[in-house]
Amino acid sequence: MTVAIRCRQLVKVYPGPPPVEAVRGLDLEVQTGECFGMLGPNGAGKTTTIEILEGLLKPTSGSVEVLSRSWDRDEAELRQRIGISLQETKLSEKLTVRETLVLFRSFYRQGLEPEEAIALVSLTEKSRTRVGKLSGGQKQRLALACALVGDPELLFLDEPTTGLDPQARRQVWDIIRRFRDRGRTVMLTTHYMDEAERLCDRVAIVDHGKIIAEGTPRELIQSLGGEHIIEFSLIDGNGRAPQAELQWFAQVPTVHAVREEDGQICLSVGEPHIALPALLNRLRDSGLELGSLTTRHASLEDVFVSLTGRHLRDAETNRP
Repeated sequence: MTVAIRCRQLVKVYPGPPPVEAVRGLDLEVQTGECFGMLGPNGAGKTTTIEILEGLLKPTSGSVEVLSRSWDRDEAELRQRIGISLQETKLSEKLTVRETLVLFRSFYRQGLEPEEAIALVSLTEKSRTRVGKLSGGQKQRLALACALVGDPELLFLDEPTTGLDPQARRQVWDIIRRFRDRGRTVMLTTHYMDEAERLCDRVAIVDHGKIIAEGTPRELIQSLGGEHIIEFSLIDGNGRAPQAELQWFAQVPTVHAVREEDGQICLSVGEPHIALPALLNRLRDSGLELGSLTTRHASLEDVFVSLTGRHLRDAETNRP
């Protein structure tokens, strides 16, 4: 496969007292025809990286190739071959949906007819509606149509579903899938782990300006050693959670990893139908009582916790 995006030792430092190193020696390759996701909390360096790849920011150091071209030499050509949907797109609220697409289409030498781009994002019935009258989800789909109207080879999406309700998110996911299914390349950033699992062929988990893990969602989940999670809490006779020895639970058959968080004990297991009866037997023999018990498939969120020791939502909260 050909490479749509390649960057080597990418560094971006914002000056100030003190300087902020947003991206720290990042290496990345995105293959043509795949949907590639960058995951991580706000402040991890995702948006800075994607803005460098889009030609909106200059790196402090490192090299970047997009569609086998360089932003320093081939900016005009690259602008004709890519589509960009920023994290927040401000469109003129006085224009109609169709007028907005006519305007954006005029920026490209070739591309889709405005009506075709409108149909791609299922806004045909809103064609004559002013942008200011659209819902949040409809505005997000219009922003996607603006990125698609030039019929790009490569589509950049920065947090494409932030703030959308579940139905609007799924509508945006369908648009992204249809674009990728045409053999085009998608590069997106997100802090929604479920979004990455559903959309992306490969993902990179970014934290503190570095890629800390990369692979297919399945490969990353398998790296935990078990594809299932058993979560439970314990109570003693007084209704309090006892101080359990985590190593004791690591001896349960098919358990690969154990962690404790917020009063819950989490086991990564390979075969829950074997681990669960063995766990219950051990608890019964030891006189320990369950306060709660759930089982689920492991997710990219569990990968993030395993790598960083914290949940993605906690990383969001703790950002300066």
